[in-house]
Amino acid sequence: MAGPSTLAERLIARAAGRSVVSAGEIVTCRVDLAMMHDSGGPRRVKPMLERLGAQVWDPSRVAVVSDHYVPATDAESTAILDLTRTWASAHGIAHVFDSEGICHVVLPERGLVRPGMFIVGGDSHSPTGGAFGAFMVGIGATEMLGVLVKGEIWIKVPRTLLLSWHGCLEAGVTAKDMMLRLCSTLGQTAVNYRAVEFAGEAVAALPMAERMTLCNMTAELGAKAGLIAPDAITLRHLQEAGAPLEAADIAPWQTDLAADYEQRLSYDAAALSPQVAAPHTPANAGPVGDYAGVAIGRAYIGACTGAKLDDLRMAAEVLRGRRIAAGTRLVVAPASIRIQRQAEADGTLAALIEAGAELLATGCGACAGFGSALLEEGEVCISSTARNFKGRMGAASARIFLGSPYTVAAAAVAGHIIDPRELLS
Repeated sequence: MAGPSTLAERLIARAAGRSVVSAGEIVTCRVDLAMMHDSGGPRRVKPMLERLGAQVWDPSRVAVVSDHYVPATDAESTAILDLTRTWASAHGIAHVFDSEGICHVVLPERGLVRPGMFIVGGDSHSPTGGAFGAFMVGIGATEMLGVLVKGEIWIKVPRTLLLSWHGCLEAGVTAKDMMLRLCSTLGQTAVNYRAVEFAGEAVAALPMAERMTLCNMTAELGAKAGLIAPDAITLRHLQEAGAPLEAADIAPWQTDLAADYEQRLSYDAAALSPQVAAPHTPANAGPVGDYAGVAIGRAYIGACTGAKLDDLRMAAEVLRGRRIAAGTRLVVAPASIRIQRQAEADGTLAALIEAGAELLATGCGACAGFGSALLEEGEVCISSTARNFKGRMGAASARIFLGSPYTVAAAAVAGHIIDPRELLS
């Protein structure tokens, strides 16, 4: 009889049609959903499919999201968006989301990412789907070609690290702070080709948006996937998104503490303070006090990691009744059209704009080096995005700090990096 398995092993076994798999095995998995976006999707795979004379194996299991080149700012971006639309239409793709938001946010909004699924995405932050108890990994265009033709992909079963967060996060401390702490303590290569499973009461207390941030940023650790076992919070969120799920659908996908984890690490959530990552890597992170007083010219609230509805509400909690500092520019790019509408309806967006924020179009924007808000030469920015690599958000001479939406908003008010808890007490 097979012994206990990690969540990653059980998800892969299901996709491989096996009762059990073991770490290190190479297995072929059936793909439940393949996601592409406008930057790395149709414009990359179209010529390869044409050379093969091949068709998409199952258009009902493919999603195409236009989120990088939107809104079009030049002839090149217009052409890429037109190609994306034309290709998706020609192949009868079932799930097409054109300028509706960032792929990692839009798919869960529509209830397309569900417990037990095996999903591939043409983007490095695809592990976001693990927040819903799905095994979701990022792949390149050549791998995506194989998936589009055959509906399957091989994978080496990864070892799993169990990261348990105990206790309760203090007000003003978030999942982004948890991840920046992990980036600084584990580094960006220590968990290469591993699955990271999050557990503990602090994780169980997180809403779905925060769980998405945790799994999203396992990419910054070099992990293959990030995972959180689904629970009542997951189930309720997905039911509200229109997914026909019941409690029995999440039962097989629970954390098994008796499984053979490669490593088990424990963290005290109550002892965590807001974190800031200095240029030019998320691993260069430390307590916000280490960077207090650093003057900033730009505060950016955007991206799949930092502009979900909960993120915007965090920023509004700091900004409500205040104004951003003179000489500081605060820009906000909601992660989806739905989120923007919800933020308008509940007053969140009004609080941001009244404080002096500039509203940008929904999409990946400056996080991925696109759009009208790219950083200028020598500019200092604090951002709610996942990465602060040199030149990623604009000029190579710009300096990017990372923080939670609380921390970014607080810096916008003060004109320099500050502990956001000072403005929340």
